[in-house]
Amino acid sequence: MDHPLIDLINQKIAAAEADGAFDDLPGAGKPLPRCDDPENALLNRLVKDSGGVPEFVSLSRELARLREELRETGDRTERLAILKEMSMLEARIDIARRAGR
Repeated sequence: MDHPLIDLINQKIAAAEADGAFDDLPGAGKPLPRCDDPENALLNRLVKDSGGVPEFVSLSRELARLREELRETGDRTERLAILKEMSMLEARIDIARRAGR
């Protein structure tokens, strides 16, 4: 079943085409950008445009922060806690990378 406004939509497109609205558009004559995940392309673009990053990237940033904290910490008990947290983060990063493939 067609959309109830399909005739109006087609008229508007034909009128715009006749007026040259589609002439000299940016990227005209070039291939469309490659899309690795067409089912989620819109969602991926929205996440990227809003500054979102894959989970493993945010976890890697957290791991870098913990490494810096480890360098600055002299307390042995605290260092052990940081090392445990780093180990858990490394495992989560590995899982997130595998899930992203």
